[in-house]
Amino acid sequence: MIKTVIFDFGQVLVHFEPEYMVGRYVTNEDDKKLLEEVLFDRLYWDRLDQGTISNEETLSLVKERIPKRLWDVADTIYYNWIYNIPEIDGMRDLVLYLKEKYNVNIYLLSNISTYFSSHREEIPILSLLDGCVFSGEIGIVKPSREIFEHLLNKYNVRAEECIFIDDNEKNIKGAMAVGINTYAFDGDSAKLKKYLDSILGE
Repeated sequence: MIKTVIFDFGQVLVHFEPEYMVGRYVTNEDDKKLLEEVLFDRLYWDRLDQGTISNEETLSLVKERIPKRLWDVADTIYYNWIYNIPEIDGMRDLVLYLKEKYNVNIYLLSNISTYFSSHREEIPILSLLDGCVFSGEIGIVKPSREIFEHLLNKYNVRAEECIFIDDNEKNIKGAMAVGINTYAFDGDSAKLKKYLDSILGE
């Protein structure tokens, strides 16, 4: 019996789209392309997710790769990206529905930086959840089994009683490796709701 629902964050609860984030502040197409490529380079964001690089170090490395005229806007984009992650249609309603109808525990498990986690109270949808595990805070990232075990231990839940929802196949396999049920999210909240109804109603 499923008693716990675990959501990923980016591309599951919210849109994480560098093109959108940069486009809020930059209109020149060449500048937009450059900032999207450099500012959101996985070279830095993987380390941010691991908690092994600071915001200041990240921006210093970014500025080595872009013209000085873009330094200020790079700072603005970086420190405001957390406010430019619109919720995916239907996901807020789904979280509320699951809590009201099935009274399940709902947690977040995300590869994300300490900058984000330090501003968690400013992210409205997080207030609906029962708890969060952020990779940057613990220095462990998906798909390692340790991060899934960390969540299970932290909230004292059993793997076989959980379902983990993510858009990344590697993360799905990581959850399966520790015995957690999984769902590969494709952006369709209505389809996800129908599936959850089918397993939670058992």
